[in-house]
Amino acid sequence: MTANLTSKLNRRHFLAGAAAVFGAPALAQGSGAVRRNISSFRALDWQPYFSSLRNGAILVDVDSRALHFWGQDGQTYRLYPSSVPLSEELTRRGRTRVVRKVVGPDWRPTANMLKRNPYWPRYVPPGPDNPLGTHALYLSWTYYRIHGTHDTRKIGRKSSNGCIGLYNKHIAELFSLTKVGTQVLLI
Repeated sequence: MTANLTSKLNRRHFLAGAAAVFGAPALAQGSGAVRRNISSFRALDWQPYFSSLRNGAILVDVDSRALHFWGQDGQTYRLYPSSVPLSEELTRRGRTRVVRKVVGPDWRPTANMLKRNPYWPRYVPPGPDNPLGTHALYLSWTYYRIHGTHDTRKIGRKSSNGCIGLYNKHIAELFSLTKVGTQVLLI
């Protein structure tokens, strides 16, 4: 009889423990736990942000980690998940524009980046190890870009040193849709 009681208690403990382990994520979500890999995928209208679609328009919503693109034709619209800067200090908000487009960009970290991470290389040529991915849209703000990434874990996260990152397949599509002069707004 004691063996049977012990067996029942062990099963109960196991089931209670399993419920606690597997139920914890659901409880954590309801309790206001921080979620680090989120994007808000809701379509937006361009009119509240731009006076026209001349040259097309890109809106980057840093809080929702989403990039919106509207074509000059008013019919083309794309919504992409993005990576955003690690902190508010690295985040620049406001209006800029695309000033250059590069397929296969190379990368040189800034002096401040090297200060934060002295182990980074001083130069990375185009290729699979390049943090700018396959394509880059250079903005009128020095050192700021919208670019691809080979590290897909970064998308949907606060993970950059100031740039906006996209999956390589998404930056390739955006690259083909934009032109030098496309207006950009980061909010």
